Amino acid sequence: MLEPEVLKYAAFSALPDGGNPAGVVLSAGELDEPAIQGIAAEVDFAETAFVTGVRGDGALRIRYFSPIAEVPFCGHATVATAIAFAERNESSGDEPITFATPVGDVVIAVSHEEQGIRAAFTSIPPSVRELTGGDLAAILRLIGLAADDIDLELPPRIAHAGNPHPVLVLADRETFDRFTFDPHEARALMDDRGWPATITIAHRVAPDRFGARNLFPVGRITEDPATGAAAAAFGAYLRDLSAVPVPSRIMIEQGSHVGRPGFLTVDIPMTGGIVVSGHAVPID
Repeated sequence: MLEPEVLKYAAFSALPDGGNPAGVVLSAGELDEPAIQGIAAEVDFAETAFVTGVRGDGALRIRYFSPIAEVPFCGHATVATAIAFAERNESSGDEPITFATPVGDVVIAVSHEEQGIRAAFTSIPPSVRELTGGDLAAILRLIGLAADDIDLELPPRIAHAGNPHPVLVLADRETFDRFTFDPHEARALMDDRGWPATITIAHRVAPDRFGARNLFPVGRITEDPATGAAAAAFGAYLRDLSAVPVPSRIMIEQGSHVGRPGFLTVDIPMTGGIVVSGHAVPID
C-alpha cells in the first residue's frame, strides 16, 4: 500500500507562520486506526484530518486525530481540509462541501477571494449549560486566578458545538495576557472531566471583538493557536447569554500568546448552528 500524501496547512491565517497548523490526508480510506493514529503522532500538530471515504450522497467521511487520540470534531482542520479539497477540485467552483463527521454532518461553504479560498463551516446545533462550582474552582486553580477575575457580565459556562468547551471570560486584559498554567495538570483535569478539546479563556476587547486562549495540552502543544470548534462554541455561549445582538458577527483574535496569531470570523444567527470562517494556506 502506498503511503498517503500528508498535506500541511495553517488555518485561520493568510500566512503560513500564523494560525493553527493542521495535517490533512485526503485519501485515508485504506488506513486502519493504528495507522491513522501513527500519522497524527508523526505530524504532531494539534489535529490531523483524515478523509476516509465518500458517502452515497457525496458527503466526505472525515475523522480527526490529535497526536494521542481521536477528537470528535476539529474546526481548524475542517477549514484546512475543505480548502485543500477545493484547491484540488477547482471544477466544483464554490459548491458547498459536506463532511460526515463523528458528531454529525457539517456543511462547509467555500468562496474564492483575493486572499485565497475562504471556508465557512456551520456547526451542529449547539448547547450551553452551567459550569459546576467544582469545575470552575478547578479551572481557576489551574490558571492561578480567583472568581473576582471573571467578567461579571459573562459568567462561566460549558458550550458544546461539536465538543464540550468550558468557557471563562476574564475582565482584565493584563490578567488575560499574563496567566500561566501547568500543562500536565491541565491534561489531568481535562481527562478527569472528559473534556476532549480545549478550555477557552477569553477577554472582551470590544463589543464585537474578543481575545481567546484555548488550553490544549497534547504532546509539545500547550495552547491551541486558533480553534474553530471552540469559536463555534463561544458564539453559542454569547447567544445563550444575550451578550451580543443576533444575528451578528464577531471576530476572535487567538494565537499571539504562542507566536502564531490568527483571526476567526464567527457569524451568530438567531437560531441553529454557528458559522465559523477563515482562510488556510499551505505550510512549506
